[in-house]
Amino acid sequence: MLKRVVQLFIVIAGGTIGFLYLPDLLGLLGLSEPTWLNNQVTTTILGAIILYLLTFWFVDYIVEFLRWVEETLVNVPVADLLFGSLGLIVGLIVAYLVNIPLTDISINVVSQVVPIFLTVILGYLGFQVGFKRRDEFINILSVATKKEKDKKKHSDSDEQVEEESSMKQPKAKILDTSVIIDGRIADICQTHFLEGTVLIPQFVLEELQHIADSSDVLKRNRGRRGLDVLNRMQKELPVHVEIYEGDFEDVQEVDSKLVKLAKLINGVVVTNDFNLNKVCEFQNVQVLNINDLANAVKPVVLPGEELTVHVIKDGKEQNQGVAYLDDGTMIVVEEGKDYIGQTIEVLVTSVLQTSAGRMIFAKPKLLEKAL
Repeated sequence: MLKRVVQLFIVIAGGTIGFLYLPDLLGLLGLSEPTWLNNQVTTTILGAIILYLLTFWFVDYIVEFLRWVEETLVNVPVADLLFGSLGLIVGLIVAYLVNIPLTDISINVVSQVVPIFLTVILGYLGFQVGFKRRDEFINILSVATKKEKDKKKHSDSDEQVEEESSMKQPKAKILDTSVIIDGRIADICQTHFLEGTVLIPQFVLEELQHIADSSDVLKRNRGRRGLDVLNRMQKELPVHVEIYEGDFEDVQEVDSKLVKLAKLINGVVVTNDFNLNKVCEFQNVQVLNINDLANAVKPVVLPGEELTVHVIKDGKEQNQGVAYLDDGTMIVVEEGKDYIGQTIEVLVTSVLQTSAGRMIFAKPKLLEKAL
């Protein structure tokens, strides 16, 4: 196939030469007669035949040369071929730009010969520079690519750090009415154990104000105490207190509003209400119970330990007595009814700890010795 293409190219080249130059050549040789030789079609065909016959014996060598060039180019590394070609293109462009003013010079040698010479030289130099300096060009490109990747990586890293920092930011703590009236929340905030913004919903304030305006003396005092606790937290304690002005008109219960608000802002409900604690857990709302914290920091009492207590009253069950530790923990003394009003040594049998508080069960040590 390649041989046929070369032969076709030779025929076309011969026809072109015959069309352009054969009449002048025949004129120089004095062969302008007969007139049929001056016909353009005749000279084209004659030129094609003559060049084909002259190069007929060289077709195989031309084909072998082209195949050698093809194999050489195929085996050349892509980087060498690419940068060599780019260098050649740059050299030819430079040669074209340099030759533009030379073509206006009237001297034939300068306007015709020199441009050809410059084109060959600059094209060759461009190819050599691109081919031999390919490693440097590759390094430059790789460094630029690496810098771009590093820049993108740092940008992604900065975005990730910002995202992580926003994720690590403490959630808002939403206080309910019971924990405000309890008052211990102020002491907890003062010790920096509660992080983030403390959020007081407007509907909680309204409920607190309603309690403070109650006709019942006990409820009124509890409500006023809650308001005093809020004023102390806002003015004296190192904690950021905000008022949430929104409300949920379709919800009547304050506890239900607290749960809905916590879901809305992804906050944490702070309470000491045992029932609200259970509702929050059921609805997958994070909750902090002050009683849980108080129980966690109480001294640990293990079954088998001995305590000295003062039995002050009888219990709910038959023959039970009730005593209290200094931190308010209730101790149920089995068979302790007979010791009411006395200080006795008891032996701890079990400990029950819930969000509502901690209860210790014990029995008199004297009874244990009797057994």
